[in-house]
Amino acid sequence: MTARPFRILGLQQVAIGGPDKQRLRGLWVDLFGLEVKGQFRSERENVDEDICALGSGPLAVEVDLMQPLDPDKKPAVHATPLNHIGLWVDDLPAAVAWLGAQGLRFAPGGIRRGAAGHDICFVHPKASDEFPLAGEGVLIELVQAPPEVVAAFTAAASLVRPSGQGSPP
Repeated sequence: MTARPFRILGLQQVAIGGPDKQRLRGLWVDLFGLEVKGQFRSERENVDEDICALGSGPLAVEVDLMQPLDPDKKPAVHATPLNHIGLWVDDLPAAVAWLGAQGLRFAPGGIRRGAAGHDICFVHPKASDEFPLAGEGVLIELVQAPPEVVAAFTAAASLVRPSGQGSPP
């Protein structure tokens, strides 16, 4: 196996689907206090979503609250309540090329602009004969990290010793 030409930096998002986005907002926004940062609506993706933030700054985790525009169409963003996870990647094109060469299956659509404005692509949850590796039942979104997120994760990583203990101040 050749050297990996990219780094997975950290968790970028968790996407939660349901038949009624207002009920999701009642829990995540009203009770838990997450801040709504934006909305996204797409006929192609069959989704009406609120984009929320857990934490702040470049290490904040996005929490997407999603309902289908049409519950009888695909993709069925509500069919599994935990729809997908998103991972920050420092070099998305290099990651897609390398992972594909290793036999990883991607969902249709390729690299494209995502709901939050970052380039994204999805790892398919199920393997195929042509692509024997996949998300093992989990839809995984790979998200191109902007420079400030790459810098923040790089700085945070430099504060941690190899043993996992934080370095002294």
